[in-house]
This record gives sequence, C-alpha cells and structure tokens, in this order.
Amino acid sequence: MKDNYKQYFIDILRKYRLGTASPEEVNFLEKYYDLFNANEDLSLTDEDSIRIKDLIKGSIDQELEHHQHIKPRNSWQWVKYAAAASVVLMLSVTLFILLSPRTDKNHLTASANDVDPGGNKAILTLANGKKIVLDDASKGQISDQIGINITKTADGQIVYNVTGDESIVNEPTQNTISTPNGGQYTIVLSDGTKVKLNAASSLTFPNSFRKSDRIVELKGEAYFEVAKQTGKRFQVRSEGQTVEVLGTNFNINAYTNEDKIKTTLLEGSVKVLLGQNNMMINPGQQTLADRTTTSLLKKDIDPEKEVAWINDQFFFDNDNLKSVMREVSRWYDVDVVYTGNIPDKKFFGGIPRSSKLSEVFKILELNNVHFEIKGKTVKVSYSSTP
Repeated sequence: MKDNYKQYFIDILRKYRLGTASPEEVNFLEKYYDLFNANEDLSLTDEDSIRIKDLIKGSIDQELEHHQHIKPRNSWQWVKYAAAASVVLMLSVTLFILLSPRTDKNHLTASANDVDPGGNKAILTLANGKKIVLDDASKGQISDQIGINITKTADGQIVYNVTGDESIVNEPTQNTISTPNGGQYTIVLSDGTKVKLNAASSLTFPNSFRKSDRIVELKGEAYFEVAKQTGKRFQVRSEGQTVEVLGTNFNINAYTNEDKIKTTLLEGSVKVLLGQNNMMINPGQQTLADRTTTSLLKKDIDPEKEVAWINDQFFFDNDNLKSVMREVSRWYDVDVVYTGNIPDKKFFGGIPRSSKLSEVFKILELNNVHFEIKGKTVKVSYSSTP
C-alpha cells in the first residue's frame, strides 16, 4: 500500500509539472490539504495533523514569496503552480513517514543521538588577515576600510557599501567569506550583487569593483543575484570553469566531492566557459562541467530542485543515496560511513533543512535504509527487508 501511494503521488506530480494532469488530478493536488481534516481515515494524531498543516502553510508562503522575488515577470498562476508542486511532493513524503512502520530501535536511536541542523555561520577574512566570526558579530558596522563600509544587517546579511566616490578607494583588496559544514551566509557585494553561500563554501571577492570586469572566485555552492552594470561583466571562477554574465540569477554547485560542476540558470542568460569549450544557457537549463576532460554538456532541468536549499529545503528527485548523504553531511556537519552493499536506489521528496537529522533519515527508512547516529558520525546500511 505504501509503495502504491508513493508512486501515485509521484505520477500525478510529474503530470502536473508537465501540464498534462487532468482537471480531476489538478483538483486533487490543490485540495489535498483538506484531507488532513479526516484524521481517523489517515491514522494521524492531532499533533501530527497540526504539525503537517503548519509545515504546508509555511512552505507555501515561503515558496510564493521566493518566486515573486526571483521571477517578477512570470504570471501568478506559474508561481502558484511551482510552489504547489514542491509542497505537494514534500507533503506526500511527510505522509509516508507518518504512516510507514518504524522499528522502535531506530526511533529511539535517533531521539537519543540527534543532530541539530545548520544555520547562519561564516568567517570573513579581510586583506590584512583579520578574521571576523560573523555569527558572533553584532549588527551594525563591523569594519571600515578606505572608502568601504562593511556592515551586518538586522537579518544577518553582510553588506559592502562604497562611501562616496569610488576613486578614493585604494587599489581593491581581496576579501574572503567562508562557511563551515553546517553553515550558510548571505553577502551583498559593493556593486549590489547578492550572494548566498551554502555549507562548506567560500567566496573570494574584491572590496570594490573598479576594473572593467567584476571577478569573484567560488569554492562549493552559491546562489547569485547579479546587479546589472552596463559594460561591466560579472565573472564567477570555480575549479577551472568561468561563468560570465551582465545581470542575472543563477546557482553554481562546484563542490570538489561532486562529479561535475553544475551551473543552473533561473533568469537572464549566462555563458559558461571550460577549457576551449563555451556554451550559452537559458532559464531552466543547466551545464555539467567535467573537470577532468573539460567537457561541457547542457540539459533542461527543474530549477526548483537545484535552488531548494536557498528556500531552506532539501529536495530529492531521483537522487541516489550517496548523493543525498553528501548534501546531508555538509548541512549537519557529520561524517558518513557506509557498511555493506549500498544499492543504487533513487529517492524522491522534500523536507525542511530546519529539521533535525533524525527527521531526514525517516525518509531513507522508507527504502530499507538504516542508520545509527553516534556523535558526529552516521553509519548507514541497507537491508533487502524492512
């Protein structure tokens, strides 16, 4: 029954995304929230029902706000559709978690040795070597360089402001913001470009952009909202790849433990360069750059999955276990150890990144994956039977 429900939701969701769902199927997804009023039919406790309703409402509000921000030219109906699709997928997996049987052993192990999610943590390193722990810094001015004022806003962002004429700024110096495992941070560069860094990432950038090109270097993953400046290209260099833009929104995943560098475009257009190869991509497309062969491929993708992390969501869509665990390892700052044979199973679903580690692992339990948390180490194994 559980597997049948899972496939049913996935099939409808895929048709909904492609625009081929019947009116009855669309109505089912949009009215699905009302099913939670029938607790006795779903075997949900009152506590479960309240928790899921709050989760759905918060996720919808967050998704709608995000899509309105990054896609202002798109219709409200598209925004509603995209938000509903991701929320329904997360909702269906939440139901599977609540309705699927769990052994008391796994549940107690997770409760006793749980791990909290990551949060806003980063270190800013100035050109003179001074390091500022941003999660400890108070809001307001945190550094003052010649012609440049660096402040921390009330919501935790770091903002570089040019004070007066840029010509009074000395030769631009390089600064670096870096996040640890379990950290993320948002910074606004001196040209107004906003960058959100994911866990275990770093961005090196000049304190002021005075040359014809604006150049930054990325390690790890970041989402960019590039401010438009006529005649000044914005370049992101990472692991031999260069992304060139004038003003647009895109995501780069360049972790060294991932097979390829993924550049995903949400708005505008970008040129991706690797070795002798270069390629233009449009919104909804992604390049896959191979560091070893310098090959560059392009494909159409669902950008919502690639940028789920900026909305504080995990979003798994046909991902294998080791790919999922690399993402989990970075966000929860844990080491992962595999025991026995791990099959190439695929995982679907979403869950807030604000969840404790045990909540994430409940999704994996649905596919006969077992875990044991000991301190900052997670042992993962698989069995052919639940």
